[in-house]
Amino acid sequence: MVYTRKNVNQLTRAERRRFVEALLEVKRRGEYDEFVRIHIAHNSADREHRLRTAHMAPSFLPWHRRLVLELERALRRVDASVTVPYWDWTRDRAPNSLPWTDDLLGGNGRPSDRQVMTGPFAYRAGHWKITENVTDVQYLTRDLGHARAPIQLPTGGDVESALADPVYDSWPWNSAVTHGYRNKLEGWGSGRGSVSWQNHNRVHHWVGGVMVSAASVNDPVFWLHHSFVDLLWTRWQQRHPGHTYLPAQPPGAGDPQRGRIVARHEQLPPWNVTPAELEDVSGIYRYE
Repeated sequence: MVYTRKNVNQLTRAERRRFVEALLEVKRRGEYDEFVRIHIAHNSADREHRLRTAHMAPSFLPWHRRLVLELERALRRVDASVTVPYWDWTRDRAPNSLPWTDDLLGGNGRPSDRQVMTGPFAYRAGHWKITENVTDVQYLTRDLGHARAPIQLPTGGDVESALADPVYDSWPWNSAVTHGYRNKLEGWGSGRGSVSWQNHNRVHHWVGGVMVSAASVNDPVFWLHHSFVDLLWTRWQQRHPGHTYLPAQPPGAGDPQRGRIVARHEQLPPWNVTPAELEDVSGIYRYE
């Protein structure tokens, strides 16, 4: 049966509670930390001469689609009524709006060390100790909006500039690409600092704290963010029928990207699935 992913601002109080309780149970069972490990392990950059799957590559969208789906399956093993909601950061833009409420994800980090002190995922609540990290910090951190050097969340216009591009991706299939939907949505731009962070990337930096690291999965907002990114891919697919994942074939001999990216019908690590098989999920879930 096809289930529905809702906008987080449309969840009832009971739905919020069940989502939180399912997340905490997945964490208690030890399953959650495996998702953190997977993301860290597959977070390769352009300069690394190995296969890139999660970021700076065409597979950014199908890779995260599968990761969110795997987390959702874990949640639904706990409570079959739970799905991963999405956070539309073009509309819910304030640090005191959803999803930053005490009954959902909790609020901002305190100024001294950015430790989140409110909500069910605060370290002091006793249920969310960070054990898989790129540092030795064991508590959740956030710096919503970057107090010292403020930045703004992406706007609807920013998203539209990406959605309007009918080409999925283009050579050289990395963070330097200027044409194609994937990188315009992923958000690698030119320049330094905040001006180079667009759409998806800008949201990670706006949240701050652990969300700017390879261990960003440790903040539960990661899932709401990527659920919305997935919805935006769905909208792009609906707007540009007939346009599919690129590249269709692996880069040829002599191409610097050969062996470093996943083509449409190649296996997408760490799963036994191809990007092509992840293009249509209408038989699994839909967005409301």
